Amino acid sequence: MTNVMTLGEVATYINGRAFKPSEWEEAGLPIIRIQNLTESNKKYNYSSRTFDEKFHIQNDDLLFAWSASLGAFIWKGGDAWLNQHIFKVEPKPFIQKRYLYYFLLYVIADLYAKTHGSGMVHITKGPFMSTPIQVPSRPEQKRIVEKIDELFSDLDAAESELRVAKEKLEIYWHAILEKAFSKYRGPNRFLSDFIENPKYGTSQKCNYDISDATAVYRIPNIDHQTGNIDHSDIKFTILGEDEKEKLKLIPGDILMIRSNGSISLVGRCALVKTCDIKGVFAGYLIRLRIKDIKQLRPEYLLYFLSTHEARQYIESKAKSTSGVNNINAEEIKQILIPICDIGEQSKIIKEIEIHEPLHKKSSQLIDFSLCKLNILRQSILKQAFEGGLA
Repeated sequence: MTNVMTLGEVATYINGRAFKPSEWEEAGLPIIRIQNLTESNKKYNYSSRTFDEKFHIQNDDLLFAWSASLGAFIWKGGDAWLNQHIFKVEPKPFIQKRYLYYFLLYVIADLYAKTHGSGMVHITKGPFMSTPIQVPSRPEQKRIVEKIDELFSDLDAAESELRVAKEKLEIYWHAILEKAFSKYRGPNRFLSDFIENPKYGTSQKCNYDISDATAVYRIPNIDHQTGNIDHSDIKFTILGEDEKEKLKLIPGDILMIRSNGSISLVGRCALVKTCDIKGVFAGYLIRLRIKDIKQLRPEYLLYFLSTHEARQYIESKAKSTSGVNNINAEEIKQILIPICDIGEQSKIIKEIEIHEPLHKKSSQLIDFSLCKLNILRQSILKQAFEGGLA
């Protein structure tokens, strides 16, 4: 017999603690933030203090990130403290933990449709708790979990290989950039010497299919792997002429992601081209505009911002507030960039462009394969929770 219940009825959800930066230490138990769940190589903050036991996490605890990047996770990192914007999920006795874990993975797409926010999305507790879930007998739950585990094992192995390949590809790309910039390396100067004051985007709410509205580029439109603006998922908003003038784009502008739950996305950029200038940009992006392209070419700046040197600086400055990493205009202006003459900049750009097509194609193939694996997982989960998994 299968009962139809809600997520609120099958478990208790404990939100993590709002840890302050002043409470961070170099030793003690790790503090789990969203970026530590979504990116295994990201640095932890720690605390040696004692907090309410409800924030204490142990191996095999079920966690659900409900802000910035929705996701379900089985924790394997030992004793830790839980930061806010993540639920510790405590299933009721009649439902298996892994059954609930797989169900949460299954409904993430539907939960995203109920989120709020234009860049850093979050789901409110009401819609989350009211999500229906079918709860069969515990033996049937066990059978479903075992079948999913079996089918997922091959997919997990394939994903692991693809992620290793992606890491190696990034190491290769950073080596290409380092080699190119080292050939004509001039003295370092602050980026503020060459750009206007960075401009933050609009905070106006965006929607699809608004007539006589202005296109708004958001974080999903910044394809940092190609350095282009992706027009496949555009939202719109109504703006006054004054605001449109303030936010207008011209060819050669660079749009940078300034805020994200994933620190690896903060500082990622796309170059504005002629086909992009009818749009404006959202608040989680920031516009960089070069004062004089005879001193600094936009392509040169775009490539430099992807170097290991620039990424180290950006990630060191991208402070995390409640699980969200941010870099501000003043910190961006303090980026040190090696400056050589325009002719040498052009040579560096040309050398990088020789290798860029292979890098892009390889990266896209890996991402496509990872996407196919996710589609296969969702297909398996769909069958499992809609009665089609024998």
